[in-house]
Amino acid sequence: MKLNKKIVAIALAVLIIAAGIFLAVRPRTPQKPKEKTVVTSFYPIWLITLNLTSGVDGLTVRNLAAPTVGCLHDYQLQTSDMKSLSDADALLVNGAGMESFLPEITRAFPNLPVLTASEGIELLQEGDAVQIGDPEEEEVNSHIWLDPVRAIRMAENLAAGLTGIFPEYGDAISANLESYRSRLLKLDEKLRDGLKDLPRREIVTFHEAFPYFAAAYGLKVVAVVNKEPGEVVSPAQMGDLIREITRLGNPPLFVEPQYTDLSAETLARETGSAVYSLDPVVTGPAENVPLDYYETVMLKNMDVLIEALSAGETAR
Repeated sequence: MKLNKKIVAIALAVLIIAAGIFLAVRPRTPQKPKEKTVVTSFYPIWLITLNLTSGVDGLTVRNLAAPTVGCLHDYQLQTSDMKSLSDADALLVNGAGMESFLPEITRAFPNLPVLTASEGIELLQEGDAVQIGDPEEEEVNSHIWLDPVRAIRMAENLAAGLTGIFPEYGDAISANLESYRSRLLKLDEKLRDGLKDLPRREIVTFHEAFPYFAAAYGLKVVAVVNKEPGEVVSPAQMGDLIREITRLGNPPLFVEPQYTDLSAETLARETGSAVYSLDPVVTGPAENVPLDYYETVMLKNMDVLIEALSAGETAR
């Protein structure tokens, strides 16, 4: 019996040693790196970031505001937004005052890196005056992306920030940036060529979204009906607008597809000005978004402007 116990003990020891050798030498399955996540504030920043991260394996892009929200003038953070931010490795924003909720985020997530697309870009002050400075101290226009050349600068800022946080993706992001820059320069050239010989250049808009576009392509925003969507135009303001539009020879009126504005109908009826639609690219498809969606919308805007500014007083 003692001999049998000794044999069993030796056998167990051999098995333990063999198991240890097997575990030491067997090939280990490599662990998949943790997925990185960046969150963008709203649609234009999302589009830029999708282009910068296209084909980058291991980096996920989420958008904070739904693709139907539009500009973030009165956006309120949702519980789902805070959950997305709690898992994020970086937040990418427009800046220039667009994200009024940003202080709330930085208080809740003080260690979350925030990349600002508008940093160092020449900004237009509300009322079209040029101003370079701190958006917190100046009343600046935040719709920077509507000038493709400034959009390139925005992409460069975000690419530099992403590369700093994720150096392992730096080469891929840099290659994407070069491709995107080339496409936006071609877009700028098409817009310049298409809009250079218009017989008139004055436009009236219903939201202060297009001064950057107008400045880039030689248009003149002669009146803005509502500084922000949803503002109510008083009877006195409406009277002033009717007189000014009539004095200017009834330039075309441009609404935005994201917003309904009854003031447009009144102004068109009272002045005879035609109404057209310009898209500021603040909404769009949520899934399977073409990387050139921005370019497509901007070229459609060009076609609308050519029609409107070549038509004279055309009925709707």
